Amino acid sequence: MRDQYDFSKGKRGAVIPSPGKTRITIMLDDDILEHFRAQAEREGVGYQTLINALLRKAVASTKKRGAEDKPLTVATLRRVLREELQTP
Repeated sequence: MRDQYDFSKGKRGAVIPSPGKTRITIMLDDDILEHFRAQAEREGVGYQTLINALLRKAVASTKKRGAEDKPLTVATLRRVLREELQTP
């Protein structure tokens, strides 16, 4: 049966591309990841979707303050994530 398979034109990676999204590797603290996974379970959405929404909110609030020239730093990201963990 294996002789019938032809993977010579096969490609590695995601089967269906996601336009406007880029796959990355990111290291998050265990407690942060656990929080978002639990929240995602309660809300019935993906934890990566929640993290993306939170980052988008942080970027939007930075732009509102007129600080669009400043990059999102690790310190700012950690502050925003900690603030979110405090909300019920």
